[in-house]
Amino acid sequence: MDKKVGIIGLGIMGMPMARNLIKAGFEVTAYNRTPSKIEQLVTEGAVKAASPKEAAQKNPIIITMVSDTPDVESVILGENGIIEGIKPDSVVIDMSTISPQATRKIAERLKEKQAHMLDAPVSGGEGGAIAGTLSIMVGGDAAILERCRPVLAAMGKTITHIGANGMGQTTKLMNQILVAGNLNAVCEALVFAQKQGVDLNKAIEAVKGGAAGSWQLANLGPRMIKRDFQPGFMVDLLQKDLRLVMEGSDLNKIPLPATALIHQLFDSLEAAGDGKCGTQALVKVVERLAAVEVKQRD
Repeated sequence: MDKKVGIIGLGIMGMPMARNLIKAGFEVTAYNRTPSKIEQLVTEGAVKAASPKEAAQKNPIIITMVSDTPDVESVILGENGIIEGIKPDSVVIDMSTISPQATRKIAERLKEKQAHMLDAPVSGGEGGAIAGTLSIMVGGDAAILERCRPVLAAMGKTITHIGANGMGQTTKLMNQILVAGNLNAVCEALVFAQKQGVDLNKAIEAVKGGAAGSWQLANLGPRMIKRDFQPGFMVDLLQKDLRLVMEGSDLNKIPLPATALIHQLFDSLEAAGDGKCGTQALVKVVERLAAVEVKQRD
């Protein structure tokens, strides 16, 4: 396959994903709104693009990894966007988490240019992006996925074709419902144990290998205890995803009472100025309700 790939968006996730593509031997052309991040990647072997349009002109596969639906629409459909430079039979792989409805509309616009689209959002956070072990859920044509699989394999360990365009994004939002619910359960469990004097590190070790075990407990529980709220995945970004979940819930008349409540708890966290913290900061909201602080024992 052609080893040339464009990537647009060099944030917490996009930068390590681009680095893994370079390590896998791909010729990477990069564009980012903050030029300094491109210059950093150029020193590691990438080529700089002046716009998404230029990245599309030079590459048969173009990856987008940006924050929200309007950002994806802008870099693909906007002025100097991908759609202005894309060639027939090229592929856009959107690895952001955005609206499934918007994804289908973008795919239709690209189809008018005889180009293809895969929606391929990821799970695994910054750690998974750095390690190249992301879980990638893909919507779009199965044959196009097979063409692009080597590209995705440079960034992820689990690559699953879900169905047509929009199904990858829908599955990612399902993932975020599970993430939010599990995370809230971890917060409540630790607050419950802390208030009653339990050694939290020992408690996590005791339960994480059993039926109550989860990625959130094993990875974020210890960070809560250490008061480490640095982001692997920011509160603001999970809130954006939960807004997309609630939009889908409203559109399809699907009641999600627990997810709606957790969305509100994250609203409280953002209101307190903690939107740039990691999602494990949710414990602060539960702590305030219980008048206790989860922390390591002396």
